[in-house]
Amino acid sequence: MFILIKTLLVNITILLSLTYNANTLFPFKINQILNIKHKITYGLIGAFSAFLCMLYPIETLGETHFDLRMIAILIVTLYAGWISGSMVLLLVLVYRGILGGTFVITGLSVSILAFLVAVIFRRVFLESSSKLIWSSLIYGVYSLIYIVNIYLFVPLLYTSFYFIYFSVFYLTFIAMVFIIEHLIRTNKQIEEMVYLDKLNMAGQMAASIAHEIRNPLATVRGFIQHLTENTNDEQLKKYSPLILEELDRTNKIITDYLSVAKPGKFQLADLNVGDVVQDCVDLLRPFASYSDVSITYSESGGHWITGDEQYLKQAIMNVIKNGIESIEDKGEVNIEVKPIPSSNMIEIMITDNGKGMDHDELKKIGLPFYTTKTKGTGLGSMVTNKIIREMDGMIEYESEPYKGTIVKISFPGADRQH
Repeated sequence: MFILIKTLLVNITILLSLTYNANTLFPFKINQILNIKHKITYGLIGAFSAFLCMLYPIETLGETHFDLRMIAILIVTLYAGWISGSMVLLLVLVYRGILGGTFVITGLSVSILAFLVAVIFRRVFLESSSKLIWSSLIYGVYSLIYIVNIYLFVPLLYTSFYFIYFSVFYLTFIAMVFIIEHLIRTNKQIEEMVYLDKLNMAGQMAASIAHEIRNPLATVRGFIQHLTENTNDEQLKKYSPLILEELDRTNKIITDYLSVAKPGKFQLADLNVGDVVQDCVDLLRPFASYSDVSITYSESGGHWITGDEQYLKQAIMNVIKNGIESIEDKGEVNIEVKPIPSSNMIEIMITDNGKGMDHDELKKIGLPFYTTKTKGTGLGSMVTNKIIREMDGMIEYESEPYKGTIVKISFPGADRQH
């Protein structure tokens, strides 16, 4: 019994340590689009962990080879996809084949079944907000198949062994999912801290230079207007509207920059999210129609949050407007308000079928002066992100080139329901 527990602890240590190493190389992120380099790296780390587990099997069971290699197959396939999972599976199959023995076919089959179960459940697992529940379900399905294989093809061992082995298998699998989800949240918090540092830097710059620039701009604008009224110079009359327009645009950039540095004080109140979004949709419908874009909006019941109505409208309208402007031809923007299952969060999901963004562009959204528009400043997204964070909300972007963008804005639900 001691040797059994000792071997299982070695397997657990291998799996957990290599999970943290994988996160060090390529930090885990929610809804991460993995490139081939990520997939190969995760596949190699998973294969190495499975190989080490197989080097330390439970040695007191004759020609059988019980270990926790299947957890490596399940976890890598669920989180990194079938390419990474197949790398782990291939190494496991090769090494298990080399080991041989009476039960080699059973050993190969249970490894293949782990991969197939993970592939089948992967999509619903990743989309679920209750990953621990789904991981328990996945374990239940796989362990049932595993036990049937053992019952049919392997001489039965003592009952206490099966109880300990499958209990440790389940707890380790659940612990792996919990740790990875925790690392995902931690990595997101680190990104938030870095982003807030950049916002503070932008704010300090804005506070130091904005007023100094605004005063001469106002003077120049006044003189341009005065000269235009009392001149016969046709060139000046022709180009003065363009000069004034550019001066106004410069002034707006400064105003936006200042709103990042010193946003107005929030007037917090309980807000019906559906009503706020409906007002935003009504205001932007004419602009959308002019751009040949339709807006559809659906809400599942009344949902309340605590926030500032005007600032919230500004943030939502910025996102919707960006969606409309990203559509080059005829398209649509879909808006949905719904509660997030198993949490006290209300989500506003805004989807467009515009030109989309690649992975590098997604990472830069909300940074000072980054924009994908030809005439944009990038401050609109920056202000939007800051407003949402100031109201204890979160904003997430998902996008693929030529497929569109999904923006998810979530807020804690209000304590007082109406």
